[in-house]
Amino acid sequence: MASKKAGSDPIRFKTLSDVMKASGFPPPQHPLITLLNGVDRPVVGIAPKKSHVLSYYKIAFKPNAGGKLIYGHTKFDFKEGGLFFIAPQQMLSSAEDNQEKDIDEPKVLSPQITLLIDPDFLVPYPLGQKINQYHFFSYATSETLHLSEREKETIVALFRNIEEELENRIDEMSHDVIVSQLELLLTYAQRFYKRQFLTRKQNYHSLTERIDQLLEEYFSHDMAMNNGIPTINYLADHLHMSASYLSDLLRNLTGKNTQQLIHDKMIYHAKNKLATTNSSISEIAFELGFEQPQSFSRLFKLKTKQTPQQYRTQFN
Repeated sequence: MASKKAGSDPIRFKTLSDVMKASGFPPPQHPLITLLNGVDRPVVGIAPKKSHVLSYYKIAFKPNAGGKLIYGHTKFDFKEGGLFFIAPQQMLSSAEDNQEKDIDEPKVLSPQITLLIDPDFLVPYPLGQKINQYHFFSYATSETLHLSEREKETIVALFRNIEEELENRIDEMSHDVIVSQLELLLTYAQRFYKRQFLTRKQNYHSLTERIDQLLEEYFSHDMAMNNGIPTINYLADHLHMSASYLSDLLRNLTGKNTQQLIHDKMIYHAKNKLATTNSSISEIAFELGFEQPQSFSRLFKLKTKQTPQQYRTQFN
């Protein structure tokens, strides 16, 4: 086995002060939240050249071309621009990661707005729990939110409101105002993602056909018997999407999420086996990937309002 390249371990930034210092930026406006606005004015700093792991939320808006980012195993080119979201403990790197280069001198970075939020900033508020319900924090960067011009104006205005509070109005009400602006930004992002699913619907017309094909192959070639019930991640990997984005996309296109489509195909094959073979209920359950026949019977009854045996009886 090849030895691990020296210095290849990612940098872990535990505080906002750490990442601001490493990037050549001034200290954060607040120890738990900071905003860098490179759209309204030039921002001078050092772009990261090494993989790094954040301990905070990152929301970034980039209006035009100017670089690439690797998020997990996905490389994303910002030619169209847009808005993307990153949750704590996610690994990021620049496209130049692992190249032998000297540390860059500070320079004017490509225009973008970046908001960094320590989870502790949200703890006193309901948003501290609710933020986990915004699935786009677990989307891949290639699944960025592409904004119309009017949507960009809305999002940038909210960023500016947060920036104004941080720079000019740190008082007993600042925390409340910033959290309310942040929650509004996330609500708009959720709304705009739903619009993106709808307006790009024609680009996904073959998606359900591809899913059906993948599931058909899975259940028809003994893959379920050997590997268990197909997972959301199995489909997402084959479709080159994140599991969260795939489920949200399907819910908007079909009214069903990925798990429901898997169950539908499973029940289809179960009905076929019950009607056309003499295999026992236990054997059919095993062939469909279930470890326990009882689990298969419960799902079958939930979906069909009949037990497997009741369904089979009508064909005898």
